[in-house]
Amino acid sequence: WQLFSPRNRGTKPKDCLKHMHKYEWSDYRGGDMITEKDALTPHKIVEELDRYIVGQEKAKKAVAIALRNRIRRQCLPPEIREEIAPKNILMIGPTGVGKTEIARRLAKLCNAPFLKIEATKYTEVGYVGRDVESMVRDLMAAAVSMVKEEMETQVENEAKRRAEERLLDILLPGLAKSDEPIGQSQATLIIPSSGMETKEKFRSLLREGKLDSRQIEILVPAQGPQIELFAGTQFEEMNIALGGLQGLFGGNKKKKTVSVAEALPILEAEEKEHLVDQEKIVQEARRRTQELGIIFVDEMDKIANREARGSSGIDVSREGVQRDLLPIVEGTIVNTKWGPIDTTHILFIGAGAFTVAKPQDLIPELQGRFPIRVELDALTGDDFVRILTEPKNALVTQYIQLLGTEDVQLEFTEDAIARIAEIAAAANRQSENIGARRLQTVMERLLEDISFYADQHVGTKVIIDRAYVDERFKDYVQQQDLSKYIL
Repeated sequence: WQLFSPRNRGTKPKDCLKHMHKYEWSDYRGGDMITEKDALTPHKIVEELDRYIVGQEKAKKAVAIALRNRIRRQCLPPEIREEIAPKNILMIGPTGVGKTEIARRLAKLCNAPFLKIEATKYTEVGYVGRDVESMVRDLMAAAVSMVKEEMETQVENEAKRRAEERLLDILLPGLAKSDEPIGQSQATLIIPSSGMETKEKFRSLLREGKLDSRQIEILVPAQGPQIELFAGTQFEEMNIALGGLQGLFGGNKKKKTVSVAEALPILEAEEKEHLVDQEKIVQEARRRTQELGIIFVDEMDKIANREARGSSGIDVSREGVQRDLLPIVEGTIVNTKWGPIDTTHILFIGAGAFTVAKPQDLIPELQGRFPIRVELDALTGDDFVRILTEPKNALVTQYIQLLGTEDVQLEFTEDAIARIAEIAAAANRQSENIGARRLQTVMERLLEDISFYADQHVGTKVIIDRAYVDERFKDYVQQQDLSKYIL
């Protein structure tokens, strides 16, 4: 199916979406081909998020619709598609309730370039620190790394074959000539049968690992002087302009003595670099950044100006960061060392606790750039029970697998899990509410002795019941003193 190919872009939206249910967005490559797979309908996206995140149905629903709208947008004619911008989302909720995890899982689900940053790391232009445009450059860098890894995976087998041939040529210098023609006019060199037999014997020894400890000498790229500049708008622009100068110093090679086991991955990496097209990597990375990129801006409440207008000092910088964010979120061109990036269709997901400051404390222009607001609920004891057991990466499962590596069989009873959740919920109520992160503190305290003396429990089964939990937290039961469990 070539739904997005140029000859099919006139397809009616209804016909396009009729077939869209068969496909997954992560299989869309280069705007030409999409392969049949499970659906990415909104309810399917929510089901996938449910595997890792407990509760927060409103937030899941909002991000699922945002992702689905990106798919729908691709079915529209170009003149309409360019007019439709993503609807940015602002998540409001206390720490540890799943804001970051929702955005991170969404990015993995749709195979999109994803960047999580804190709004507090940026400063207004003119102040010492990083400017907000650097987040777009970081997103592009993540996209380049993602696409490069995918393309190198496609040529992995060929790279291994070539690296193996190069390694054999080094081990057998007398047979260093390749038996493959370099050009159309070059005749194939025929190696004598005795030489071929020797080469095949060494190939077998190499694959069996019997040559791993042998020391050889290979040529590796020489590292040129590193050009590092301080953060800031002018310095980062200079870094982009001077980025190509590193190639002037890094073109030479130097000899390095390594073992055969160490040489093979080095040679494979070099062959992958030769086999992939760097221009195609940058081209695909730019497309994904501009069309699929997701930037998660955390701690947005920390840049809200809680004072009245006309404040000075740090509040000026806070408001300045908000003003600098406006054009990035609305859509502008940001220069990177890979070329200009248009941020118009990048999806921005903002998040913050907003316990002291409120969303209304943001400047009105920035509030308007995040039209969808979702409030996440604080976690209860029942939610903690589900978090401990239901998600694919549940904490109980993690500790069982960790201790299982030392042949210690760990088992939690239902009343023990309920008691752990009760203690964590009480700790959040009586001190700072840090959400699900409290469970990590409680679990570490609970299993501290078992983890420390794991070598003495090899081959045994350890049952964690309510009595064991109460014994480990008897100071809490008696005094209700939770200060030592605060992160």
